[in-house]
Amino acid sequence: MQVSSVNDVKIYNLSCGKSLPEWLSDRKKRALQKKDVDIQRRIELIQDFDMPTVSTAIKVSKDGQYILAAGTYKPRVRCYDTYQLSLKFERCLDSDVVTFDILSDDYSKLVFLHCNRYVEFHSQHGHYYKTRIPKFGRDFSYHYPSCDLYFVGASSEVYRLNLEQGKFLNSLQTDAAENNVCDINPVHYLFATGTAEGKVECWDPRTRGRVGLLDCALSSVTEDTEVEGLPSVSALKFNGALHMAVGTSTGQILMYDLRSNRPLLVKDHHYGLPIKSIQFQDQLDLILSADSKIIKMWNKDTGKIFSTLEPEHDINDVCLYPNSGMLFTANEDPKMNTFYIPALGPAPRWCSFLDNLTEELEENPETTVYDDYKFVTRKDLDNLGLAHLIGSPLLRAYMHGFFMDIRLYHKVKTMANPFAYDEYRKDKIRQKIEETRAQRVQIKKLPKVNKQLAIKLIEEEEEADQRTLKKKKGKNLPNILSDDRFKVMFENPDYQVDEASEEFRLLNPIVSKVNEKRKKKLRKLEGELAHEQKEEEEPEGKPSDAESSESSDDDKGWVEEVRKQRKLMYFEERAKRQERKEKAREDRRTSLEPKFFEIKAGEEFRSFKDAARKQKLQKTTLEDRLKFEEKSGTLNVSDATVGSKQLTFKLKKTEQQQKQQEAEWQHHQERKKLRRAAGHLQSKPARGRGGSMGRGQGAGGQGRRPFKGDDL
Repeated sequence: MQVSSVNDVKIYNLSCGKSLPEWLSDRKKRALQKKDVDIQRRIELIQDFDMPTVSTAIKVSKDGQYILAAGTYKPRVRCYDTYQLSLKFERCLDSDVVTFDILSDDYSKLVFLHCNRYVEFHSQHGHYYKTRIPKFGRDFSYHYPSCDLYFVGASSEVYRLNLEQGKFLNSLQTDAAENNVCDINPVHYLFATGTAEGKVECWDPRTRGRVGLLDCALSSVTEDTEVEGLPSVSALKFNGALHMAVGTSTGQILMYDLRSNRPLLVKDHHYGLPIKSIQFQDQLDLILSADSKIIKMWNKDTGKIFSTLEPEHDINDVCLYPNSGMLFTANEDPKMNTFYIPALGPAPRWCSFLDNLTEELEENPETTVYDDYKFVTRKDLDNLGLAHLIGSPLLRAYMHGFFMDIRLYHKVKTMANPFAYDEYRKDKIRQKIEETRAQRVQIKKLPKVNKQLAIKLIEEEEEADQRTLKKKKGKNLPNILSDDRFKVMFENPDYQVDEASEEFRLLNPIVSKVNEKRKKKLRKLEGELAHEQKEEEEPEGKPSDAESSESSDDDKGWVEEVRKQRKLMYFEERAKRQERKEKAREDRRTSLEPKFFEIKAGEEFRSFKDAARKQKLQKTTLEDRLKFEEKSGTLNVSDATVGSKQLTFKLKKTEQQQKQQEAEWQHHQERKKLRRAAGHLQSKPARGRGGSMGRGQGAGGQGRRPFKGDDL
């Protein structure tokens, strides 16, 4: 059980306690309940007071004996008997429940409005009847005198279903495009519906005519409220015969008196979330308004906050047990929360033992992880050397990390760092020693930054302390070293005084002389104070002319030092200029000399324009590149059958391949020329000196072979 206090109002969370992981089997859960003392001691007010995934709506019967809750998944309704503190029955449904209502004093007559436009009726034994409305419904109310159900939803009409006759009656036509919520006054049975345009229309069921219209969207905009967008009505609740509370989608609650069209009070949640539920607590004149994040309890007349309640998970519905301080919430979590606020009222009679228990409870911090399991990230697993366990049953993946057994974690941590206890023990001993040393005389340690300045400040502080001791009347001025505003000046290296800078070198002689003058003046004042008590005619010391000469000598001294510093700075600047000139000359010499680059064998130098053209082509779209290649002849686009396209590409050859191809072509052309020349010579007859000869004969009667191309 968790105890919290807001505005001195104690709130007991009865559903908070040691939770078991969802992946554990029922057998392991039972074994833990037997062994673990914390699980045995936790307060489970109603057994199995939860849903498989999410609870959407919760209500209490009029006799106060039964608590009914609707949730998912799968869609179902559960009924809990408060006299037995356990689940009475569970019924599964065909679709999710938007809202439901209890028509009888117990659970014998139930009406469910589903998300698929169906309206389902249940009796004591179970499902009784199912019908359908024309449009998607969002809320409904039951009119007891006429046995009519009024349905509002994604339509301008309000559908009426008479349960006595078993048929739909004529609808009420509103001016709105859509209606979000509705309610019927329990005293005079005035029907009110909240529209998506931020208006509330009031109808008289007897005459079926509209009797009033309230513009809540306009009234919700005040000086103290911040409204973003058009406020539509998201919650509506009557209190007595004359009062009505309206909740908007922008987080405001408007308190109305039905005799006036202006709100008595406008309360802002300051979250900007739609108001989901409004409950009245008549004993203390409180209103309990809830959005998805917080439940606020405030006075309906003044708007003063009584207390607030902020659960861990988003809220879907709130139910206040009648005439008690118990509160139930349906939220985006399997567990439905139960809160007990003694300031609102006593505990119900079926759990009157809570009044005795709450007196003995102590405040416990809220736990966000399981006590028996440790949450570790992947980095923690790498540091412990357990990364190989990922995927094994020893690690359960959850969000950005894993859950592992706390015993395994402690065992591995001691093995990974066996000296952790020794280091912890040494730290504790060192802390104890420092605490005992604090009573001794503290030695002033110099800071790491601006040590000379710190020494100077310490000396000035000591001199000031001596003066105050002698005078016995003096105000202790704050010291820079002990002032937190100047702490960074002695810790951050960026604040280090640069003694080589021009400003410091020019200012240092003056500062040193001023300090010397100050010291001499202080000594003189101390001497005068010491001799004031003695009534002497001529005080000891130097005459006035000697003092004036001394002061003039001091002035001349620091002027000379300033001149020396200026000369040194002039010569240093001159040397720096000379170095810059020499460096510039060297740069010019190096820049004038040409640089040569050698091209590898087989490569050809190409201009930089080709690289720029390639880069430009790469940045263009595929369509532009295809057009360019089609113009250059490397791509051919033609139509094929059935409306398809046929692309023909020519692969680009490298420079070496092109050179080789050109050389082969030239060689082929030379061979062709040589063959033509050889054939031409072979066709002509050979002639000797002795006149004409026959074929195959030369001079001297010897034969001569014909000329061939290979002889060349």
